[in-house]
Amino acid sequence: MGVDSDGTEDAGWDVDPEDEQGVAVLSALGRQLRIWREQAGMRASDLGVAIGYGEDLVRKVESGKRIPRPEYLDKADEALGAGGKIRAMKPDMEQVRYPKKVRDLAKLEARAVELSAYGNHNLHGLLQTDAYARALFEMAQPPQSPEEVERGVAGRLARQSIFDRVPPPALSFVQEEVTLRRTIGGTMVLRRQLERLLKLAQLRNVTIQVMPTNCDDHAGMGGLIQVLKFGDGTAVGRSEGVFNGRPVSEPRQLQILELRYGMIRAQALSPRASRAFIEQLLGEI
Repeated sequence: MGVDSDGTEDAGWDVDPEDEQGVAVLSALGRQLRIWREQAGMRASDLGVAIGYGEDLVRKVESGKRIPRPEYLDKADEALGAGGKIRAMKPDMEQVRYPKKVRDLAKLEARAVELSAYGNHNLHGLLQTDAYARALFEMAQPPQSPEEVERGVAGRLARQSIFDRVPPPALSFVQEEVTLRRTIGGTMVLRRQLERLLKLAQLRNVTIQVMPTNCDDHAGMGGLIQVLKFGDGTAVGRSEGVFNGRPVSEPRQLQILELRYGMIRAQALSPRASRAFIEQLLGEI
């Protein structure tokens, strides 16, 4: 999140020029906003004052160079007397609000009826708290700008709407013990993160297991694994250790990933024992 030239806090993020879909949608949205403003007989500076943002930001949004936050559209709708027509643009804007790779992943997760994921470096994005996700983005190398961090965190948290879906998908996670012990963001961030894991583990459609460090046999030494299955019988998966880390959808390739994940689940602590283990870690903090 940035600051406008007049010191007003920005209401969105810059558009990635390589994101063709995002550029097209936001250019169209910006044109509509400019038309509404001109029909209302307002200058960009007037609208900025009316909705509490700087003139530079208004012009960036209208030129399709800035992704506005939902509240920006709400305020513009009221100030321009659009009767909800500007507010109605929010679904289109939401489609391109986050980076393309995040949107693509979110679309797959939104279709999935089953998700299986093994993580060995940090917690899966769907499991992360705001503070944990923010700490990960802030420690990225090369360093990300505050705006990039904000957009990354928002995109990751938006994906977590998968837990509210009806009917709910079956979600299975196996996490390495070290991911539960590493104090990403500090002790209190880790504590809140462990508490979130216990809360999610209470959901009937969510299974969380821990792979203990003290384990003689381990089928996950090839790195992270994720498999998404869809209602039409198709699936897509990826693993760091096979197929050069590329997403795969061929049944023969998916069978390998599912075999490995099945072995990992069998070698990990049971869901009940995993909950007890997480509770024990909380007691140690």
